[in-house]
Amino acid sequence: MKKKIALVTGGYSGEAEISYKSAITVGNNVDTDKFDIYKIDINTTEWVYINELGERTKVNKEDFSVIDCHGKTIQFDAILLCIHGTPGEDGKLQGYFDMLGIPYTSCDAATSALTFNKWFTVAVAAFGGINVAKSLHLFKHTQVSPEEIVSKLQLPVFVKPNNGGSSLGISKVNVFTELQTALYKAFEVDDQVLVEEFIKGREFTIGVFKTKGQILTLPITEIITKKEFFDFEAKYQGLSEEITPAVLDATIATSISDAAVQVYKVLNCRGVVRIDFILEATTVKPFMLEVNTVPGQSAASIIPQQVKAYGWNLKDFYTALIEEALL
Repeated sequence: MKKKIALVTGGYSGEAEISYKSAITVGNNVDTDKFDIYKIDINTTEWVYINELGERTKVNKEDFSVIDCHGKTIQFDAILLCIHGTPGEDGKLQGYFDMLGIPYTSCDAATSALTFNKWFTVAVAAFGGINVAKSLHLFKHTQVSPEEIVSKLQLPVFVKPNNGGSSLGISKVNVFTELQTALYKAFEVDDQVLVEEFIKGREFTIGVFKTKGQILTLPITEIITKKEFFDFEAKYQGLSEEITPAVLDATIATSISDAAVQVYKVLNCRGVVRIDFILEATTVKPFMLEVNTVPGQSAASIIPQQVKAYGWNLKDFYTALIEEALL
């Protein structure tokens, strides 16, 4: 009998738009010979199941069951998670599914909550021996002055919301007079802000996933942005070039892949994650920037590019993720 899989999309943040696009790609590439797929939209106003006729019926939150178009109650064998941002990437839904005993394709609640907080992520990664940039963790309720920031960090710096993704609210600050504006911009998105020293070098990102007990890395992608850094516009509006696989010396490529596997292990990741690195120009060492535990799967996203370069099709890839969750 085919397993019943909930394809969960939407979300409560500005990243919901990307989540819906990811769900289209995933939904079109799941192996329907093995799995029955049910699209679930979780948003700020409702949790609904959208059937093949486009009809919307409420999800029973007591057990996350739905009623199909034939009037049958559907209990899910696993969750295929496609929510970027809260509540699908920060551990909230993971904790809910844990209480219900329903497996899912992402990292667990603890790892999801940890990696959603950029400063906690780099702090734990550094403790695990991974190279990270020097940074400060700021809070809206006890803000630090620009003067104090530059007394501890060297310009240029990146100022970014500490929680969330899709590069929303991020600024690169080259001169002191730009710092306060960048802080205001980041605090509009989040109550916590990460200020991080700029590392000069090439930017790379790599997908990592686990299947059949083995941690595998996808081909590395180099990000070459037409803007000053890889922000939302560069990421989703065609203002960057993504080279997959990246043109790299084999030794350097191995160092990035090895660092990615180490991050995956140190942070106790599950499912597919995408890890961003800067290859520092002087030392030629990879420095971890951040970890995306529910990476984009839309037509414009990097993971589908890397899967293709790996020699897999998306149907096989999503099958591997679902089967790993079902173990």
